[in-house]
Amino acid sequence: MTMIVLGSALGTGLFLGSGSAIALTGPAIIISYAIGSLLAAIIGGSAGEMAVRYPVRGGFGSIATRYLGPYAGFLTRWAYWTATCAITGIELIAVGSYLSFWWPDLPLWVGIVVFGVLIIALNIRSVKYFGAMEFFLSSIKVFALLLFIVVGLCLVFFGLPGHAASGVSNLTNDGGFMPGGFTSVWLSLAIVMFSFGGVEMISISAAEAEDPARSVRTSAKAMMWRLATFYVLSMFIVVSLIPWQQAAGLEGTVATSPFVMVFAQVGVPAIASITNFVVLIAALSAANANLYAGSRLMHSLASDRMAPSSLAQTSSAGIPVRAMLVSLSGVVLAVLLAIFLPKAAFGVMMTLVMVCALTVWVLILLAYIAFKKVEGNSAPFRLWGGRVTAGVAILVLFAIWVALFKLDGNGVPATVGVVYFVLLTIIYFAVVKNVLTVDEDAFAEAQRATEHYESDRK
Repeated sequence: MTMIVLGSALGTGLFLGSGSAIALTGPAIIISYAIGSLLAAIIGGSAGEMAVRYPVRGGFGSIATRYLGPYAGFLTRWAYWTATCAITGIELIAVGSYLSFWWPDLPLWVGIVVFGVLIIALNIRSVKYFGAMEFFLSSIKVFALLLFIVVGLCLVFFGLPGHAASGVSNLTNDGGFMPGGFTSVWLSLAIVMFSFGGVEMISISAAEAEDPARSVRTSAKAMMWRLATFYVLSMFIVVSLIPWQQAAGLEGTVATSPFVMVFAQVGVPAIASITNFVVLIAALSAANANLYAGSRLMHSLASDRMAPSSLAQTSSAGIPVRAMLVSLSGVVLAVLLAIFLPKAAFGVMMTLVMVCALTVWVLILLAYIAFKKVEGNSAPFRLWGGRVTAGVAILVLFAIWVALFKLDGNGVPATVGVVYFVLLTIIYFAVVKNVLTVDEDAFAEAQRATEHYESDRK
């Protein structure tokens, strides 16, 4: 479960999208990712605490239905499904972009199609097979990222044979540590938070865990510390080793990862090529994890009569194949953008993801506040600070929402995202409202299972 969460979170947002964030903030990107890590920990902790108490199908979406009402649950689940579909597409755009490191003339859409077929093959097998493959893919990039951090810290502070230590002078050169002021840090959070998409997936996978209470509690704690360490240290190394204006050179494009640039700048082309392979695996792993989540979310929506009932059918292996095929819509959009708007494809899809993700995160935290008011401290895993911490996080997320609209080039895709939610609202009140109910039996069964496992553990 920890690797599935890391598989989604450690992807394109960190390895490729960080270049645009560096362009806004300079070395202060370290602060941006520290704030983002804290927010991600609060969101993941909130979703984890609710999932430990109620490991129900549909995860935090079902919980939002119970504690905020059917409309909030409907919006949460559809927004999250949309986000996972778009993330699947954007990760495959990154895969196609990384291929250009070796084959500059290869069309972007070719890589998207080829690797799109690959993740379909991975997801169409059993859950056990998917989990093993995702663990393998995530392990590669987690190990490689740890190696990057170790080698990077050596290059910064000690040097390596043939390469003197760079020191930290790049943190204050070219305009100082925060050349754009704190406003730039605020604006960059609209990009940085894309890197943390997937921290809430722990709630989705809880329903298929053998022991949800133990699994979620362990995974949530591991996820919080690992993400914070990986992100902050990685950004420190990038902006320490190369001048931030060079690391920001890919603003507006999807050509090269700052992580690849680090090794290219220090004159180790073989390692740069290996790093490019690793970030490609990272993007593929994230696409794989999000297609898994999207298919389960659509299956849950259909089972709960929020989507066509035919999408609730599963194969003999228990895989919701029809739901998975519908969840490939983000890949289709990615292919179309790669053909007609290749330079804008990454930015457009990232903005669409953020509109959905910010909405989902706010609703998760609102559901958590309502959950705590009713359930108190009944869950075996608890978020530090409870409702107060969640309330502060909501205010920060609203500030990021404003920043999303203020970024150059984001107006049209962000507006499209808002229109999408208006359409969802119309559909809810016209079609879904009268048939949607809370499945109290599912919550009662989940609670009994949790209490059983907790009793056995003690």
